[in-house]
Amino acid sequence: MALFKRNNTPETAEMSFIDHLEALRWHILRSVIAVMVGATVIFIYAKEVVDKIFMGPAHNDFVTYSVLCNLGRKLKLGDVLCLGSFTIKFQSNAMTEQFMVTFTIAFVGGFVAAFPYVFWEFWRFVKPALSKNEIRKTRGIIFWVSALFFMGVSFGYFVLTPFMVNFYSNYSLGSLIEFKPTLSDYIENLIWTTVGIGVLFQMPLLVMFLSKIGIVTPRFLKKYRKHAFVVILIAAAIITPSTDPFSLTLVTIPLYALYEASIYISSKVFKEREKREKEEWG
Repeated sequence: MALFKRNNTPETAEMSFIDHLEALRWHILRSVIAVMVGATVIFIYAKEVVDKIFMGPAHNDFVTYSVLCNLGRKLKLGDVLCLGSFTIKFQSNAMTEQFMVTFTIAFVGGFVAAFPYVFWEFWRFVKPALSKNEIRKTRGIIFWVSALFFMGVSFGYFVLTPFMVNFYSNYSLGSLIEFKPTLSDYIENLIWTTVGIGVLFQMPLLVMFLSKIGIVTPRFLKKYRKHAFVVILIAAAIITPSTDPFSLTLVTIPLYALYEASIYISSKVFKEREKREKEEWG
């Protein structure tokens, strides 16, 4: 396997399977420590983090609502972009629910905060297995992976979650039905919508990497565009536990836009590769 053929130095080339497992163990251990440090800080300030960050989209004065409303007025659209006001009171039905949710919030928050370091540790383990040419082609990967992850998390937090919260809080089948979501249901949807989108935002970078090493071509991506749309729908359904048309649409549109962006990126990489090969062959 490529991961066990580390040829950067004589020392790494002599490493046995057990040595690689030992190295992997330390990479994982350091990553877990980084996540736990972040989780501990969040756990200490759990009440502030929950109220100001995790519950942010559930407040009427959340930044997304005011930005959209002000934007609509500046564009002379009136209150078209002003989302309806709402009031949500979350309920906790289980005795241990709030306590367990605190641990979930701490761990997820710690993982998000430590993500660049966690990926750096993963990259340190994989990098020795790559050739010098492959390393050169993946220069800056830690920055771009982290940037795309935080862009995805931000998109899920500032765009998708507020729209979903506002929509469901104002949706009603009758006057006798009161909207009272559980705390765990809200946190679960928030985590999947933010962290899940953050992971899926890696698509363009993954396609760029695969295009550079010749595994993926723009022709291939265009040929299987319909199949990709089905896969994206499935991924959107996984990200949004409540698989209703509104949530699926909100998640599917940006993901499919990322796929189209991936085709564009692959085309550019493919053209540059062809140009370089022509220059090398004269």
